[in-house]
Amino acid sequence: QVQLVESGGGLVQAGGSLRLSCEASGIIFKVITMAWFRQAPGKQRELVATIGAGATTNYADSVKGRFTITRDNAKNTMYLQMNNLNPEDTAVYYCNARDLRFSWGQGTQVTVSS
Repeated sequence: QVQLVESGGGLVQAGGSLRLSCEASGIIFKVITMAWFRQAPGKQRELVATIGAGATTNYADSVKGRFTITRDNAKNTMYLQMNNLNPEDTAVYYCNARDLRFSWGQGTQVTVSS
């Protein structure tokens, strides 16, 4: 059974940092291009960053230079290091395969206060 569990969210002041984790089970994690998504209140879910099986990364323009996506295939875990957060980053953050082949997890709430 496939399971994606996000964690690490919280409340932080503008300019602060958080590190999100996504632990995967039931999949051959190391061969899958994974991604972080986020959904702010009243907005559609959007792609934040992707990381390929070979660790190639891509970022949305809005987070470039501030967020870093990494993966640890030995732990079946993906991370999102978020620095210099601003209120526009407030959202529920989700992980999934880049092609959205898995069911969504519960996500982790990130709230950035000004």
